Amino acid sequence: MSDPGGTVLEKNPPPAEVPGGSGGHRRFWSARRVPAGLVALLTLLITGAFLYDVAAVRAHRSALGWRRELARQLAERPLDDIWVLIGAGVATALGLWLLLLALTPGLRALLPMRPTDPDVRAGLHRDAAAMVLRDRALEVAGVRSVRVRVRRRRADVRAVAHFRELDDVRADLAAVLDDAVEGLGLARPPSLSLRVRRPGRKGR
Repeated sequence: MSDPGGTVLEKNPPPAEVPGGSGGHRRFWSARRVPAGLVALLTLLITGAFLYDVAAVRAHRSALGWRRELARQLAERPLDDIWVLIGAGVATALGLWLLLLALTPGLRALLPMRPTDPDVRAGLHRDAAAMVLRDRALEVAGVRSVRVRVRRRRADVRAVAHFRELDDVRADLAAVLDDAVEGLGLARPPSLSLRVRRPGRKGR
């Protein structure tokens, strides 16, 4: 389940959804329902068409034209034919894509949080984490605007300071943001990348 703040909770998650890692460092795995559904539907259509044609031939009916044409093309076309190569390339790309989906967790926007209960796994959305860091950064004196982008390993913070020395603002921001990152409760707190500058000529 989830709340508007971007926190996701799983109670007693099945092991199949988190194949890899241990403890609170395990990432959330996507169910991949759309790719799985498309592959299942395509497989059903293709196998259904072949089974229908085979059954028709067994019932002493002529094979469908598309299967006769497919058999003729496979028998006559050489392996170095351009259409054969294109078909093989498309099939290879599709297979690699499916393997990538099977071997990667997905749900990259969810960051695992430190476990506080052995039966509950919590995750924080990147946008929610970025909003918390931005709000904390705006509390620092001299900060005019802040842009925050949270990734798996790093939090990029770009601040604009319209008064005070940049070094002082940067030091205060670093202290506040370090505390804010720790307060997020993430299993793997991202490293902080901080840049502070003056507004541009047009006040940006």
